[in-house]
Amino acid sequence: MKKNIGTADRWIRIILALIVLVLYLTGVISGTLAVILGIVALLLFITALIGWCGLYTILGISTRKKE
Repeated sequence: MKKNIGTADRWIRIILALIVLVLYLTGVISGTLAVILGIVALLLFITALIGWCGLYTILGISTRKKE
């Protein structure tokens, strides 16, 4: 797996995941919406940690700087 997520993209993904977590913990979101957003947030967080996004690979996108 060749990394295809840049630094700014990683931080955006982490921040979005944290926002979903805070919304859930404060009770703003609940039920089915919380489950769906939780799964999306988890995927965003995992892809930020490993630096690779499968959808980016399929679409031929890379936000990583050229080496």
